[in-house]
Amino acid sequence: MEIVLVRHAEPEWIREGLNVVNPPLTDRGHRQAERLAEALAGEEFDEVLVSPLTRTRQTAAPVLEALGHAENIDPWLEEIRDPGWHGTPAEKAEQAYREMRERPVDHRWAGIEDGEPVRDFVDRIRLGITLFLSERGVERAEHDLPIWKISEPGARILLIAHAGTNSVCISHLLGLEPTPWEWDRFVLGHTSISRLEAISVHDSHTFSLTKLSDTEHLDADHRTR
Repeated sequence: MEIVLVRHAEPEWIREGLNVVNPPLTDRGHRQAERLAEALAGEEFDEVLVSPLTRTRQTAAPVLEALGHAENIDPWLEEIRDPGWHGTPAEKAEQAYREMRERPVDHRWAGIEDGEPVRDFVDRIRLGITLFLSERGVERAEHDLPIWKISEPGARILLIAHAGTNSVCISHLLGLEPTPWEWDRFVLGHTSISRLEAISVHDSHTFSLTKLSDTEHLDADHRTR
């Protein structure tokens, strides 16, 4: 089994000095998405699932066309939910993130004020991928080590989501303990491709990270994060 995790292209977080909630892609982001589609066009996937947010759906559109898949949105892939600060000055978001980074590490689980707590987000994504995999015959074995029982080891799944979502998924599949800085643990560029492959371990499987944040399909001036 191979699970391929793609981060969305560059979004327009700020427009005319104001915050944009659930932003669309920038012009450069649309070009990144086209290059991503070209990079994945020769691959075959049993399933392609997309986060419900605008930036991921716009990123996925050319990919789905290239792969011949219909859009299949899965709500659990949604990124951490920020406060409803649409239309407020960009400095408000910058200050909120700066304040969170300056806290003692144990206090960072609370996340941004009025946003989704990081602890709740991590728990949500870990539960989401656990249920998602269970429905496809992939179950964590009763073992201290990250061992999995996989009914269809040959399946290939593409998930188009977010830096936080993908980082939590990678940590979970590798058996790493969660942290309140998952976005910094794995630095994933826009339209980056990360791959996890299930390898045999005796009578079970474990996941191996074979590629992290691959952006070779982008020209140097289009590599953003």
